[in-house]
Amino acid sequence: MASAVVLAATAGFHTWWARRHSHSPPPLPPGPRPRAAGDGAPSVSETALWRMRTTVRDEPGSLALLCTALARHQVDILTLQTHPLAEGTDYELLLRAPATLQAAALSREVSAAGGSDTWLERADAHDLVDAPTRVLGLATRTALDAAELPLALRQLLGRCTIHSLPATSLTGRPTGDAAPVEGVLDGTVMKLRDPSGGAITVERHYLPFTPTEFARARALVELDARLGPRIPRGEQVLTLPEGNEITVRRAGPDDLEAARAMHDRCGDRTLSLRYHGPVGDADRYLGHLLSPRFGRTLAASTASGRLVGLGHLLWDGDETEVALLVEDAWQRRGIGSELLGRLVALAAEAGCESVYAVTQSSNTGMVAAMRGLGLPLDYQIEEGTLVVTARLGATAVRPRPAHAQGPAQTPAHARPQRPRQR
Repeated sequence: MASAVVLAATAGFHTWWARRHSHSPPPLPPGPRPRAAGDGAPSVSETALWRMRTTVRDEPGSLALLCTALARHQVDILTLQTHPLAEGTDYELLLRAPATLQAAALSREVSAAGGSDTWLERADAHDLVDAPTRVLGLATRTALDAAELPLALRQLLGRCTIHSLPATSLTGRPTGDAAPVEGVLDGTVMKLRDPSGGAITVERHYLPFTPTEFARARALVELDARLGPRIPRGEQVLTLPEGNEITVRRAGPDDLEAARAMHDRCGDRTLSLRYHGPVGDADRYLGHLLSPRFGRTLAASTASGRLVGLGHLLWDGDETEVALLVEDAWQRRGIGSELLGRLVALAAEAGCESVYAVTQSSNTGMVAAMRGLGLPLDYQIEEGTLVVTARLGATAVRPRPAHAQGPAQTPAHARPQRPRQR
C-alpha cells in the first residue's frame, strides 16, 4: 500500500510539472542577452544583400579565413561559386549582411583575411537564384528566340556592353570582324564567333572575365548556333479607329521580299525620314534590320496579308534604338503608335533603362508617337537631326488592348549623341 501511494504521488507530480512547463521557451544560451525591440539595436530583418568577388591564394585554409572574417561581422554566405585562375581562385559570393555594415568596412575585412581585387555591389532578390538554375533559364530564353542572345549574355555576365559585328558590310565587303571558333578571352574583353557570321564582342571594364564565365558564354552562343534562326510565333489582331483590322506579329528574314515591296510603295520623303540617307540605299538595310541577331522587329499587315508597317527595336551596345516605317497610304491611322508602344514594352521587359529614336526635326509623326507613350522625354537637336529619348520606368505600360483579338504578342541607356543604326 505504501509503494502504491508513493507511485501515485510521483505520477501526479510529473503530470502537473509537464503541463506547467510544456510551452515554456527553451533556456537562453550563455552569452549576451538579445536586446528588446525598440532599444536601438538593429532588427534581424534589417539586412542588405551584396554580391562580392574576391581573389584568394590557392592554399588550404584560405577560404576558411575568409568565412571566419565574414562570420565575425554576422555576414551570412548564401551562395558561393569558384572560378579557378592560373594564380589563386576567384570566389563569387552572395552575402546577407547587417544593414549597418558599410561596403568599405566589408572590403577591409575581406582584404585583411587575404582577399585581393575585391569587388562589391548591391544585390536584390533576383540574385538568390542559384547559378545552374539561372543559366538554364537563360538557355531556354535563347532557344525560344534568337533575339534573346545579347540579352541573355548581359544577364549572365552582369553589367557589360555587347556589340554584334557582321562579317560583311551593307555593300557586301568583308569587315574583318571575324572571331576564331574557340573565341578569344583577354581580361575585360571577350570575343565570340557569331553564329550568323562576324563576331560578338563583350566588354566589362569594372571586372575581368574569368575562364568559367568565358566557357558559359561560349556554350550559350554554341546553343544559339545549333538551333539556327528562329522567331516565336504569335500575332494580335487590332481594329483601327476607322474600322480596318491589322495584324501585329514578329517579323524576320522571311519577310524580306514583303518589306522590299513596301519600300516600293513608299514615297521618297517617307524613306528619307526613316533612313536619313540616300533613298536608293534603303533596301540595303533590310537584311540587317530583319535579323533577330540585332534586335526585334514587329510587322503590321492588313487583312489580305500585305505588309504596311515595320517597327524595329535595335540593340546598340548598351543603348536601344526604336524606329518606325509606315506605308504612305496607311499613315496617320495609329499604326505607328501601336507598333511603338509594343516595342517600348519589349524594351522594358528586356531591362532597358531608355530607348531613343533618331529622326529629322520635321518628322512630326514620330515626335507625336513618342509623346503618346506618356513617358519622360529628352530632346537633342544637332544639324537638323532630332534624337528623342524616352526614359523607361514604372510608368511604361503596354498599349491598351481594347480592340485586340486573339493571343497577345509574345513579349519577349541611352546616350543619344549621334545616329547609330539605320
